[in-house]
Amino acid sequence: MDSVLLRDNPLLVPLNRDKTLYDGFITVQDRDFRLRVLLPAAGGLKGARLHCCWQLKHLLQGYEHVVKQRLQQSADLVTFVLELKTVLEVCLKSCPECRSIPPPQYYSRLISEMETLGWSRLLFIDTEFRTLRLKAEDSSGRQHVLTVKLKPKSTLDQLHRQFLLILESLSEFWDVLDQIDSNTWILEPEKPSRSDTMRRIAIGTNVSIKVEVDPKHPRMLPECCLLGAEHAVTPLRNKLNANMHLWNLDSGVLHNLRDVLEIEFPSPATHEKSSFSTECGICYSYRLESAVPDQVCNEPRCGQPFHQACLYEWLRALPSSRQSFYMVFGECPYCSKVRGGGSVLDRMCLVCLFKCI
Repeated sequence: MDSVLLRDNPLLVPLNRDKTLYDGFITVQDRDFRLRVLLPAAGGLKGARLHCCWQLKHLLQGYEHVVKQRLQQSADLVTFVLELKTVLEVCLKSCPECRSIPPPQYYSRLISEMETLGWSRLLFIDTEFRTLRLKAEDSSGRQHVLTVKLKPKSTLDQLHRQFLLILESLSEFWDVLDQIDSNTWILEPEKPSRSDTMRRIAIGTNVSIKVEVDPKHPRMLPECCLLGAEHAVTPLRNKLNANMHLWNLDSGVLHNLRDVLEIEFPSPATHEKSSFSTECGICYSYRLESAVPDQVCNEPRCGQPFHQACLYEWLRALPSSRQSFYMVFGECPYCSKVRGGGSVLDRMCLVCLFKCI
């Protein structure tokens, strides 16, 4: 409890060894409120006492009974402080005049700092002059947006400089992902953002690899997951396990994946994306909300992909399907059906689906 309380309220600290007396500040909507909490020696909050600063007392007028009730009934101090903050947020929203107005010097300094930083970097500022959005560019020319919620003691130029330093620390990570994005077909995410660390890269029809790149160590071997029919994935998995020692930290992730898997990835220069965007065999669409077909029939003569949600609903509705714990087993909707010649495939495919919970 103490670590959570300190993490969420670093200015509220115990004043004695028994931790029955806490004094300090809680922060709500960028405002600090002084309070003191005296806890009973027996533990719990029943019988605890709360002392507030005059600003807090004024703000809580009309809510005293709620605060007293929560103080006596909350499981611990962490829970009570969280509920007290929730009450304060409601009070501040319903009482706009309680919001502090910065002094004139705040606005003068803000204008001075913007002149130093450059007005060309300003994208947006709200009507209260508290929230700004600034343009920032890293050493590789990538454009970023910094959102700043100002406090009276904030220094705009320092915040912008710190943001640029963070961008530089992630520059190699973005270089690695940019190389993947420009030289392969990315199946997921549909429109990668700078915060996305995962890429699902097309290898062939209904075969792909999902990689999770570590932003702190972008050149290290990423977490890899091969997706597709078992007969297509198994040889690639064997090569990945056998050639893992060949991974070279001086090369990029894409170059290493080519060497380790012993393949050439399809690229926009050599293939159309439609070659890898096979629609689901049940709903006949490629993208279902944000999901793409990632469940593939293991029968080599079939290989039809399905959305996980579509396949689960299909199999659950079949009387012949069976479920074991969170696994559903059933016949492939494609290759178990009667074909044109009137015969059924000699071997009907079993599709196994993991139900997410």
